[in-house]
Amino acid sequence: MTLRVAIDTGGTFTDVVAIDDENGEQYVVKTPSTPSDPSVGLLNGVREIVEIAGRSGSDVGQLLHGSTTATNAVLEHKFDGLGLIVTKGFRHMIEIARQSVPDGYGNSFFWVKPPRLCPLHLVREAAARMDHNGEIIDELDEEGVVVAIDELVEQGVNCIGVCLLHSYANDAHEKRIGALIEERHPGVFYSLSSVVLPEYREYERAMTTLIDVLVKPYCKTYLQNAADEIRSEAGQIPFLIMQSNGGVVRHETAGGKPVTMLLSGPAAGVLGAIHMSRLAGFDDILTLDVGGTSTDISLVSKLTPQMTSYSMVEHYPVKTPMLDIVTVGTGGGSLAWVDDYGGLKVGPRSAGAVPGPICYSRGGTKPAVTDAAAVLGRLPDALVGGGLKLDIPSSQKAFDELGERFGMSAEEVAAGVFEIAAANMVHGIRQVSTTRGSDPGAYALVSFGGAGAMFATDVADFLGMKTVLSPPNPGNLSAYGLHVCDVKQDYIRTLVRQQSKADATEIEEQWRELEETGRAAVASEGVAPGDIELLRSADVRYVGEGHEVSVAIAAGKTGTHAIEFMWNDFHRVHDESFGFEYKGEQDVELVNLRVQAVGRASRPEVKKKLDTDAQASPSGTRNVFWRETGWIECPIYDRESLAIGQRVTGPTIVEEYGSTVVVPTSWSARADQYGNLILEKV
Repeated sequence: MTLRVAIDTGGTFTDVVAIDDENGEQYVVKTPSTPSDPSVGLLNGVREIVEIAGRSGSDVGQLLHGSTTATNAVLEHKFDGLGLIVTKGFRHMIEIARQSVPDGYGNSFFWVKPPRLCPLHLVREAAARMDHNGEIIDELDEEGVVVAIDELVEQGVNCIGVCLLHSYANDAHEKRIGALIEERHPGVFYSLSSVVLPEYREYERAMTTLIDVLVKPYCKTYLQNAADEIRSEAGQIPFLIMQSNGGVVRHETAGGKPVTMLLSGPAAGVLGAIHMSRLAGFDDILTLDVGGTSTDISLVSKLTPQMTSYSMVEHYPVKTPMLDIVTVGTGGGSLAWVDDYGGLKVGPRSAGAVPGPICYSRGGTKPAVTDAAAVLGRLPDALVGGGLKLDIPSSQKAFDELGERFGMSAEEVAAGVFEIAAANMVHGIRQVSTTRGSDPGAYALVSFGGAGAMFATDVADFLGMKTVLSPPNPGNLSAYGLHVCDVKQDYIRTLVRQQSKADATEIEEQWRELEETGRAAVASEGVAPGDIELLRSADVRYVGEGHEVSVAIAAGKTGTHAIEFMWNDFHRVHDESFGFEYKGEQDVELVNLRVQAVGRASRPEVKKKLDTDAQASPSGTRNVFWRETGWIECPIYDRESLAIGQRVTGPTIVEEYGSTVVVPTSWSARADQYGNLILEKV
């Protein structure tokens, strides 16, 4: 018998879902994350799930993994030991950055630049020059490069990013610098911009390259440690890593280019939400993934996730294909605190996995959102199937003290903390919906993550949403999403050509080269040739514009048909994006060619529930505080016991392993045959 095991490493818990390929049985478990070495928590989760399934390590046939390790390295500002080599004359490139300041700073005088990834004294220049076509103007001064590398290492640099002008058109000089780094200092990590992001715009390319090499020691090391341990117990099984684009690759591939892992865990959650929404009959959804330290939000139309090639990790730009996900610094571990003006705040400060909320009894001393839930009666006495006992009196004491500052009771302050946390999540949803012209009320809200189902109805009420979907095992849905993803590799090539002067043969040749590279890479991941699909797209703009829009080429179009489709469909896409187009009035300019190579994978079958007759009775009652009505004795239901079609009305609490579903007054919940809970506004 073969187990497919998926592990999602979060800030507080490591979630594991195993599926038996023979009979479809699923097993779930949550174990504490180990931020100092994520491979420890990963391996603990694998061993525990194997034991729960009654198997041995040799029964594991495939391992899939998603993680926030790369993102956390950036968020924690672990920038020590980072150096950069640029083209002579461009030493101040990341200091100058872009002439823009974030929204909310109307006067740039009040905006303080964030800490630089690489300080100026650790930037070195390489004497070499190419033009935009890749023609060499000045050969590389190798002696000068050797001196620069040695100087950086002497100053404590152990990670070097290399970003030379126009290396997207000719990578020869960057490759040579990489070879020199290996020859002189084989233990030093390095990343080449021509590998990480072969695309024009030097600043964004340099920043993406720096982030890639910054997280390489963390990701590459822990992935290799985990792979070695796993293979010592389970043999040479596939160890696949989720990427930000919603696809998986081998751990060796991911470790070599870890910038693609930045939204690894959240991307898996979106895929899991889409899979369960399809079964439940919802095509348009907003996903709400509430974890321990943050909430991840995404909009999905017609069961198709939105993609982007540009994102910000904190203050730092990253260009790599990824699902369009907005992150808000509010989660179950977010701390409630009072600012200098006496206002109550929730997040982005977090208790994290260590020490965690006060009620976890791991040394936490500051009240968190989870403590507020415990004080309000939203949580049972123990979480994760009784494995984590809660110290609710200690949480109560902390909120008593916080309430004294505001002249309020502990439960009133805790309810306020909940409301502020929900409002923070609403702000994130509006970023992906109303600010882009979409009405949240037209979508179903899919809530998951350990704390998602506690906030879902509050968030829905804020936004006028009438339907909430809570998938089975919502606390482990991101891990489950790893089971329903494909192998994916993205390729890009900058080719700036105006429509009036473009050579269609040249464009088609470049596209075909990218396709052949992608086909070979996906085949090397073990995908059969018949399961490989190649998706073309292009970044196009009007001549004179400083930004592009992505034009997806319709399936089956190749050669001149694909190129004509690109030129013509651009006007439609531009009009949809900005509300105007200049067809026949302004020349069009191609900027980048893209290819996504997809290896289609099998999906596990979700077992249907068969019991439609036995209506479940409450397993007990508990006093729960609601802001509108105060304390009410509410029935408690065991989610597993609910029959298909059974409807429960609020106020009530539905409990399960890893999550708690809150059903307030004016809401009801019913179970479907796939284990989903569908909450509806009464």
